[in-house]
Amino acid sequence: MRKENSDFKTSFLSEAGSFMQNKDYFAYAELDDVACWVAVKGLDADQEINSAELAVKGILEKFMEKPSMSKRSIKKYIKNAQNLLQAQSLRVRLKASIVIVVSDYSKMICAVAGNSRLYHFRNGTLNYKSGDQSLAQELVNDRNSSFDISQHDERTNLLNYLGKPNSFQPFVSNKIKLMDGDVLLLCTAGLWEEVSEIEMADALEGVKEPEQYTDLLEEVLLSRQKKVVNNYTIASIFANKIYQETNKKKMKYIKMIVAALIVTLVVGGSTIFYQAKQAKKLAELTVEMKEHEKTGNVNFQDGNYADALLEYSEGRNAAKKLKDPIHRNLLAKKLRVTQLIINGDKAAEAGEFTDAMEQYEKANKEGKLIKGFGEEVIEQRIANMDSIVQIVEGIKDGDFRFEAEDYNGALAIYQKARKKALAISFTGEPQIKVKIEETEEKIAELKKAQKELQAEGLEKNGDQSYARQEYVKAIESYTLAQEIYQETDLLAKVLGLERKIMNANDKLNPVPQEQPAETAASEAAPPMDEATAADQHSNTEMMKEGK
Repeated sequence: MRKENSDFKTSFLSEAGSFMQNKDYFAYAELDDVACWVAVKGLDADQEINSAELAVKGILEKFMEKPSMSKRSIKKYIKNAQNLLQAQSLRVRLKASIVIVVSDYSKMICAVAGNSRLYHFRNGTLNYKSGDQSLAQELVNDRNSSFDISQHDERTNLLNYLGKPNSFQPFVSNKIKLMDGDVLLLCTAGLWEEVSEIEMADALEGVKEPEQYTDLLEEVLLSRQKKVVNNYTIASIFANKIYQETNKKKMKYIKMIVAALIVTLVVGGSTIFYQAKQAKKLAELTVEMKEHEKTGNVNFQDGNYADALLEYSEGRNAAKKLKDPIHRNLLAKKLRVTQLIINGDKAAEAGEFTDAMEQYEKANKEGKLIKGFGEEVIEQRIANMDSIVQIVEGIKDGDFRFEAEDYNGALAIYQKARKKALAISFTGEPQIKVKIEETEEKIAELKKAQKELQAEGLEKNGDQSYARQEYVKAIESYTLAQEIYQETDLLAKVLGLERKIMNANDKLNPVPQEQPAETAASEAAPPMDEATAADQHSNTEMMKEGK
């Protein structure tokens, strides 16, 4: 009972603002082992059907039927809401922006379609923020910028949303570990367009209860005193204590299996006695096998196929030791399907598309033998093959431009390829990211070299002006060159130019030098005529004779 051994508190409010009807909707369900929170903003003008409410109920309906926090299940919940909106789009197309958080009280997964958001705070600072599926967000991502889009003109130009007629692709995050004291904030655009992330974080200071937090955020929002206040929804979850796995529970499970083995090991009417030590070993192997299979399934659902492969292999080895043919065959088949997917991904990344399709089709065929294992993942890969071809061809074109030192052209192609790769969760995306970083480094190096050349040209102009005794122009050229050297961290050249600037200043403003005392006295004495000089000489001779 995870819920009983954790402490999650939720508070929310959803208001119409300046409007007669509130098109926003929020609801949540907390079950024993998993919980789901959903915030939705209706985007259509239908006055009879509340698309937000319809979407929330569609999500929670499927969640309650089969509670899970796997990516596959969450996509099914969203798909159900998508189908409901499309089926009810009779007068106008029903549309909505949605954010979902599913948690097992120790980890969480976030899903988004549109621009409703999740903010995850830890120790009073922002730890994670969901991204919008809007043109504004895409423009920011393309520029690798952290620009705040709360007032961007294209923030409401959504590229994806519930009710979209085709190419509907919601974003589903990987699992995010929670810690004691974490705060989750789900909200619609009515809040985040007016209240900044810094204000959200500042509002947490001194707050102990989620009710206080939602009320305080509402006060900040309304303090803007806007003439028009849009519908807004604010939902805060305080994870005061998360669920902790304990070895005690695992040992309890092992003891139960030990007891079952001792009681039920009967063959041909004769009881076979097993020592407690051997029974315990079998129980531990059983638990190990099931843990490996469970972990493998989680990794598979999260797309970590290499890790899933290892877990299935370990689980199969445990099944062999247990002499359990059912689980051994099951895990061997899962191992086989996972390996085929990995082989297909590697072939696709290498541009061997025919081989990749063969691997995926084999995986699909063999997965159907074990209740369609991996079916959705494999079919998605097959459907994405055209996009994968474009991505791989784009990478080749980018590599060609990179080798030709057309780094700006290569960067643009790599960024476009990475964007497509992210959209379809292409496994080669990390490699594209590395190529982008290498290209950006080359561009930065070229820009630095260009600046150095510019600075050297200015320094040379300064030297020429100095030689022509045009000291003012020399100082101007030296100063500009010095600034560029400073930007490019060439400190030795910065100091060298400092000396040149000082020399030019000395030439421009010379300092008078002190003269010797005798020279100064002679210069101060008035000039003598020849007679006076002769008398002075005669007197000098007489003084010598007197001596």
